[in-house]
Amino acid sequence: MMQSKHDLAKVPEVTAIFWLIKIAATTLGETGGDAVSMSMNLGYLVSTAIFAVIFLMAVLAQVRAKSFHPLLYWTTIVATTTVGTTLADFADRSLGIGYAGGSALLLFLLIASLFIWHRTLGTVSVGSISTVKAETFYWLTIMFSQTLGTALGDWTADTAGLGYTGAALIFGALLMVIAVAHYASEVSDTILFWAAFILTRPLGAAVGDFLDKPHAQGGLELSRYMASAALLGFMLICILSFRQKAARSSH
Repeated sequence: MMQSKHDLAKVPEVTAIFWLIKIAATTLGETGGDAVSMSMNLGYLVSTAIFAVIFLMAVLAQVRAKSFHPLLYWTTIVATTTVGTTLADFADRSLGIGYAGGSALLLFLLIASLFIWHRTLGTVSVGSISTVKAETFYWLTIMFSQTLGTALGDWTADTAGLGYTGAALIFGALLMVIAVAHYASEVSDTILFWAAFILTRPLGAAVGDFLDKPHAQGGLELSRYMASAALLGFMLICILSFRQKAARSSH
């Protein structure tokens, strides 16, 4: 029996290719955000304003769409990662509240978003993303998670003294634990999804910083523009080569 559009959510089914593209998108968010704020010397506040406008336009297009469109969805995800990068850097560095203060504030906002979403609609599962209200909560939560992930990645790499490779290994290992829990435990898939979604961001932040930061800071000092172009090309190849289905609606 064929599914109608009303049986499908407006977000992709969670598969291995979903996570591969998500990690590439979060890494692109770091290199792309740094390219605008640092390489173009626009600063964190102006860059955040630019990316915020792009984010709002992408979310509006996504919400107005009648069904799941892979290119539109991933464009919106990249928009959340870039604005998350510059917003976290602005909060941590320009406002002077530091990585700990920024991470604590963003963690509170993320938990509050998930709590209010659950209290309002009764679920925060991917399969529920088929209404305007659910999508609004979804993208707000994602923006908070992307911003939190940037702060956590920078905090782990810089303040904890683990370096970019050390931070990437830690967050990669945590993602492996979640993957094992998915197959070998009774933990809710919804909880595991959001945990993995949040952790892919600091992984991407650490990898992105490793690619473009100076040698003196433990990075490869690659061109932010070239790294961003390569990541974008990789994402497009994945999106166009692997057919992504919409998640089944839980309603």
